[in-house]
Amino acid sequence: MTYEIPVSVQTQVAEIMQQFNEGAFRNSKCRYVPRFEGAYLYLDRHDQGRVDPICRLRWTGDMQRWEFEIYKYSSECYELDEGFFPESSLVDGTVEGAMRAGLQAYPI
Repeated sequence: MTYEIPVSVQTQVAEIMQQFNEGAFRNSKCRYVPRFEGAYLYLDRHDQGRVDPICRLRWTGDMQRWEFEIYKYSSECYELDEGFFPESSLVDGTVEGAMRAGLQAYPI
């Protein structure tokens, strides 16, 4: 079943990302920026004028159970987390976990 991401969830995600950005990128201009399309939340990272796709999350109706897909630059597409990258252990179904995994998979 596919869900649209409610506006209230989008607002909550923006707040989570702002807190994460303030902690993780304290001394940097780098930032995660959300992009919402249908049931997907795309986590892009903006750094010095560059926008890099990192991962996307599919809304399941539960803030603690997002489905995670990492962006693979080698194939230029998103792929389901199947433990194929070492940082996949950080993926815990939350937006924060996805951002932590993305930061480890693609360091600044």
